[in-house]
Amino acid sequence: MALLPRISSKLPPDIDPTKAPIAYGRRGLPKLNEELEDPDLLTRQRALMALCDLVHDPENVYEAIRLGFLDNLKILLLDEDSTVRQKTTEVLYIMATHSVGRTGFLENGVIPALAQLLDDPVDICRWNMHYALKLVSELPLGATGIVESGLVPSLVFKLKTELEDIQELILETLTGCLRVEAFEALATGAVRILKELLSHSGVNIRSRAAQALMAISVPLEGKNMVFEEDVFPDLVMLLEDEDAEVRANAAGALMNSAITTQGKYAAINADAIDTLLPLIHDERSKVRLYSIKALTMLSEAPEGRKILLGHVAEFRKRLSDSSPAVRRAAQIAVEVIEWKP
Repeated sequence: MALLPRISSKLPPDIDPTKAPIAYGRRGLPKLNEELEDPDLLTRQRALMALCDLVHDPENVYEAIRLGFLDNLKILLLDEDSTVRQKTTEVLYIMATHSVGRTGFLENGVIPALAQLLDDPVDICRWNMHYALKLVSELPLGATGIVESGLVPSLVFKLKTELEDIQELILETLTGCLRVEAFEALATGAVRILKELLSHSGVNIRSRAAQALMAISVPLEGKNMVFEEDVFPDLVMLLEDEDAEVRANAAGALMNSAITTQGKYAAINADAIDTLLPLIHDERSKVRLYSIKALTMLSEAPEGRKILLGHVAEFRKRLSDSSPAVRRAAQIAVEVIEWKP
């Protein structure tokens, strides 16, 4: 198997990080902020290296934001020197690991500034930028900020052309955004692109694409688009994937998409019932939970109930499951399958 190229974060050989003035500490932050504006390239590079170490401490992040570092960092994102851009994006993603940093991003317009690097020629700069966005998207307020910045259509389009490492980050960012607002992504043709990624050779891409489809199929418009793009056979195929996370996300996407009548019949016609049934005993509780819930949805169709009435004993086995959520889902499944008007 051919080895995929990896994005390297190694610095050029002429940059010596040992010369970075890390001894400043928090009291040296104002001077460091001045050095970020220095016309001398080496001074800016060294200041950024020192900052990379300092922003691992959330108290330093708070102080840096108070001192106005973010304005200088936004300017440095467009620096002509690729090492400056690399270290600037690294500083920002480290800051985004702290809640004070993510809040600072939203209050200081950092998201649109980061988006200027979507087409940066240097791979590691784009990776760092996307990693920062992924961290921001993990909170609803951050995901809303990304949506309101109008970034979702660009992220969807980048799924077609980006490196695999970066595609993974984009899919995670999009999943966070889709949980707060799916309409821009739907209008950009996200379902078709996500469908194509379900058959990707990379397990992380398959898993995250299925996870994004689970999120996009929460609103009715998303469920309808999943039906129109005939995604059900692809999701059913992933139920037999070797990776448990892929199986869980595929079952979750089926669970959400099969709420509509047309979705139920599309899933049944794609042989979802026979493929889901073994998964209610999967070793992963999330796979068991989503599979039981998806089958419960399918049992609401007369054809689905007819098949599943012969398997009620299997659901009853899960009434003593180690997971309370699975036990509750199994109880509901039995009640729905055995329901009589």
